[in-house]
Amino acid sequence: MTRCIRRAGVLCLLLLLALLVHTARLQLFTGAELTDSSANRRTAITRYAQPRGEILVDGRPVTGSRDTGELLRYERTYTDGPLYAPVTGYASQQYGTTLLEAAEDGVLSGTDPGLAPLPLWNDLTGGRSPGGKVATTIKAAVQKAAYKGLAGRKGAVAALEPVSGRVLALVSSPSYDPGRLSGTGPAAAGAWQQLTRAADEPMLNRAIRQTYPPGSAFKVVTAAAALDAGTVTDPDAPTRSPDPYTLPGSEKQLSNEVEGCADASLRYAFQWSCNTVFAGLGVRVGLDGMVAAAERFGFNDRGLRIPSRVAPSTFATGMDEAQLALSSIGQYDTRATPLQMASVAAAVAAGGSVRPPRLVEGTTTGSGSPVWTGGPPGYRQVMNPGTASVLRQLMRDVVEDGTGTNAAIEGAEVGGKTGTAQHGVGNAGVPYAWFISWARDEEAIEPAVAVAVVVEDEEARREAISGGGTAAPIARAVMEAALGR
Repeated sequence: MTRCIRRAGVLCLLLLLALLVHTARLQLFTGAELTDSSANRRTAITRYAQPRGEILVDGRPVTGSRDTGELLRYERTYTDGPLYAPVTGYASQQYGTTLLEAAEDGVLSGTDPGLAPLPLWNDLTGGRSPGGKVATTIKAAVQKAAYKGLAGRKGAVAALEPVSGRVLALVSSPSYDPGRLSGTGPAAAGAWQQLTRAADEPMLNRAIRQTYPPGSAFKVVTAAAALDAGTVTDPDAPTRSPDPYTLPGSEKQLSNEVEGCADASLRYAFQWSCNTVFAGLGVRVGLDGMVAAAERFGFNDRGLRIPSRVAPSTFATGMDEAQLALSSIGQYDTRATPLQMASVAAAVAAGGSVRPPRLVEGTTTGSGSPVWTGGPPGYRQVMNPGTASVLRQLMRDVVEDGTGTNAAIEGAEVGGKTGTAQHGVGNAGVPYAWFISWARDEEAIEPAVAVAVVVEDEEARREAISGGGTAAPIARAVMEAALGR
């Protein structure tokens, strides 16, 4: 009998050791895999067991949560969903998260350690904090003006506060209602199929995720490079520019849409957008000088986040002189997001330096206690202050008596630059219309806003597309909203 008891005890001990080894293996080696498995519903149930935190615009929530009473209890809701979709993105029980919903998911879902009342509190209790709040830098009036201005046409608007880098508006058109994707039922699946297959790509964030040839709007960068390098020392002196301009090493000739560009001054060439002058200036500055200038403005930065990821704007680093000439007028392989071009205008308005753009003012707990306060990041010197001063005057000339008169605002100092960018095979596509600008109230010390507008109007006649006629009126409305007009 004693022997039987002893054997039973040994067997039980071995079984206990086997259980401990198996548990340790699960915890150390396969626990994370099991937790992340699509078959594990506990994680999803826990995630949606409480309301998601709010995203705020002007202190008011533009998101919410709806109690469905189902296993995945709370679904995301959106106020003015199409208006703010390029800011919020979506939070879907089936398709995940994007944009701010993704970048600030820890705060909004309640898993961020900063939301806990004590360090390691949630780790010890196994719980999670109520969702926190994310305050954006967006101004509702500016956002609405941009959305109304585009009026459903393909395109985008980005607006910044030049001195701080705050993003005041981020609009992409056409847009969509992210609330259609919140749940897991047939309606959400049908909406996903419709939106992802739509020819006009409503879920594409054209303000920060789409790059375009900037066309003549890029001449601000080329002018800054020429002035900083000393290639141009007097904006009113002739630039020794032929019209037409033969691209170096080729027989192809570049011409202009306006008269008077032969040997024109920088001032005249900027005011009336002479391609020949700026192509020649880019070649004279040289590849290294143009690349350095473009990168100071933010081109080729592959790490920009606001905190949502921003597609890199690009200026090629390996080109021959003919390609450099075309790149210097915003063609060839030069590509930019609207946010990048708004930053170009902001650098001029702010005296030659900029802060990186930012979309989040700060985060708090659900009850309002600060978690993170978004102080402005450091300045980046883009150009000499004297160069910025000259460019401010050149941009004012464009609005006062050039191609951008549609952006003028009474009682405000406004500077701008038009752009009409060719694209498509053999430039056969309808051109993109650009306008970048900045505005300062005559009574104010600092500029209030810098704006970039791009319009892809495929329905328009080719000859009807222009930065001054198509995009400048939208920019004016956005600037007026930022000025409180």
